[in-house]
Amino acid sequence: MNLLSIESLLVFSAVLIVIAFLYASVGHGGASGYLALMALFSFPITFMKPTALLLNIFVSGVAFWYFKKNQHFRWKLFYPFALTSIPAAFIGGYITINATLYKQILGVFLLIAILRMMGFLGGEKDIKRELSIPLALFFGLGIGLFSGLIGIGGGIILSPIIILLAWGNMKEAAAVSALFIFVNSVAGISGFLIKTNTIPFDSFLLVPIALIGGTMGAIYGSRRFSNQTLTYLLSFVLLLASIKLFII
Repeated sequence: MNLLSIESLLVFSAVLIVIAFLYASVGHGGASGYLALMALFSFPITFMKPTALLLNIFVSGVAFWYFKKNQHFRWKLFYPFALTSIPAAFIGGYITINATLYKQILGVFLLIAILRMMGFLGGEKDIKRELSIPLALFFGLGIGLFSGLIGIGGGIILSPIIILLAWGNMKEAAAVSALFIFVNSVAGISGFLIKTNTIPFDSFLLVPIALIGGTMGAIYGSRRFSNQTLTYLLSFVLLLASIKLFII
């Protein structure tokens, strides 16, 4: 991999495994974490978006498998969001935006990710409410568009919505988010491929590294809760990356 020295690559890979572990443990693909990590290591914008989407596909796929295997997935909680998010993510993936605007939008989403990981966006409710189909369609459209636009799957936004509106519990939100991220990432990278006709070769080299952490995280998270100390450390990494995106 020509983007990093051997020493930097080792550090990058170690942090990548931790990020994939933590995100997969709550049913996420990890794109916001991968983007933050790549921003800290000054990766080019043209590399960041397709790489994050590619890693998202594999890690969220593994996460969904284990959460579904442990019977946390609810189809009725998933499909209304996906109906509008998939075409919107495709459109977002096709669109190329100015590098400065891209960094600013990503910086905002990283701040949202931090709030989500630190528990400021609300906790699990004791009472469940019936899913509102019109609202789910609306949220799916907005999340899908921004997901494809900046290279995330949207689970970091969807999960707190499900929890805050009491449409599902933590495990159900994780299972739904995992598949939501998977389909949005596939749609987003499809749009990107139609526009650019290529994915950087080095992106594929990072897939096995992310899968190591993602698989372990999915197994752990589908049965237990994630490690709080590591969550705080990852939140700190996201914060550093967000600051860097806004000032550079």
